Amino acid sequence: MQESDDDQRLPHHKNPPEYVSLDQLADLGVLYWHLDPAKYDNDPELNKIRQARGYSYMDELTMKLEKHIHADEEIRYCLEGSGYFDDWDKTDRWIRILIKAGDLIVLPTGIYHRFTLDTSNYIKLIGLFVGEPVWTPFNRPQEDHPIRKEYIKSLIEKGGLSVKAH
Repeated sequence: MQESDDDQRLPHHKNPPEYVSLDQLADLGVLYWHLDPAKYDNDPELNKIRQARGYSYMDELTMKLEKHIHADEEIRYCLEGSGYFDDWDKTDRWIRILIKAGDLIVLPTGIYHRFTLDTSNYIKLIGLFVGEPVWTPFNRPQEDHPIRKEYIKSLIEKGGLSVKAH
């Protein structure tokens, strides 16, 4: 994405646009699935992902625009509307991920990210958690935070992921 102070709800494509593949996202530890949001409360595919990854808790949530990391994965499933997750790549540049109804995304612990609506100004998301949610954002810079150090180490070591996405 192009760095800009313009309205964050805009796509911020570079000129010409540069798209990030699902494999490039996976290389950063970001997982992605596209599911049917109309049946999220009884979706066998979502249940399979929840069981495989230990997501025992689910709720709807509201988010605000910040740059931060978490001590847990950030798992978001878009039921309606659309918006953007911006994540830092390996060279400390923002990449923008459009999510819309049916998209399920997992951001690894320790990755810098932020969320913003797009110009539709509406999104309905659910969050999935392992156990009871602990929602403590740690705003940047957090280079000495153990979670950030572990994320950087995992990128260097190219650790495996337990459930194949896309």
